[in-house]
Amino acid sequence: MDAVLDEVDGRGLAEAAMGELSGGERQRLLIAQALLCHPRLLLLDEPLASLGLGREQEVVGLIRRTCRSRGVAVLFVTHDVNPLLADIDRVLYLAGGRGAIGRPEEVITSNTLSMLYGAPVDVVKTGGRIFVVGART
Repeated sequence: MDAVLDEVDGRGLAEAAMGELSGGERQRLLIAQALLCHPRLLLLDEPLASLGLGREQEVVGLIRRTCRSRGVAVLFVTHDVNPLLADIDRVLYLAGGRGAIGRPEEVITSNTLSMLYGAPVDVVKTGGRIFVVGART
């Protein structure tokens, strides 16, 4: 257990009450807990929710390093793909009872998202980020 806590830089957090920890600190301990059983697949549901930008980047880096060193695949559920763009190789986008899967640049497009939502959608790419905007009709 100590080795996993060291891996996520969480040894100093292990004795604290969860209510006393920041969102990023809680995520470190939750990831450590998940890694204890040596998974081949790590399922993460909104692990960046309620985190500030600095903490988002910290948690994404932790997941990247840990999963690559352990050879663990990650399924990451999120509403904001921007913090993950440098690290994801495939995206499954679900909307309106439909889905599209592929590389981010193939799926997160105005055409694909307009088809999924059944309404006009603009995808704006700037500064290495993607913005999905419901287009005005």
